[in-house]
Amino acid sequence: MVKGFLKTSDALHLFLLRIGLAVVIFPHGAMKLFGWFGGDGWSAAIDNFSGMGIPAVVGALIVLGESLGMIALFIGFFGRFMAASLVIIMIGATVTNFEHGFFMNWSGEQEGEGIQFYLLTIIMGIAIVLKGSGKWSVDRWLSHRF
Repeated sequence: MVKGFLKTSDALHLFLLRIGLAVVIFPHGAMKLFGWFGGDGWSAAIDNFSGMGIPAVVGALIVLGESLGMIALFIGFFGRFMAASLVIIMIGATVTNFEHGFFMNWSGEQEGEGIQFYLLTIIMGIAIVLKGSGKWSVDRWLSHRF
């Protein structure tokens, strides 16, 4: 069962999806976890989630998924699980931002962000869930090792 979970092809496109997704999402998580990139850090992130009615434990899982989970995705360690976690997070973001429309808030005129970014992230994540971490991943190395 574990080997099936880790199994992945040597596909370059999966590597590119994995790296791209991790590089784009990690800064969002680092803002929440460490306060990097102008973020407010762990306590403020948890408080923000609580203010939206999201339990603190779920907020903590979101922060960890977007930060440490993206480091794991970057190296292709349990890529399917990390991508699935991100898909769930982004489905939640889509639901909570659906009222703001489709497009991202480029002009700063709307109250929140549209769902465009979240949908792209979901689609990329689903590809990794279905096919694995791809070329140069820990998953691929582990599946051949065991």
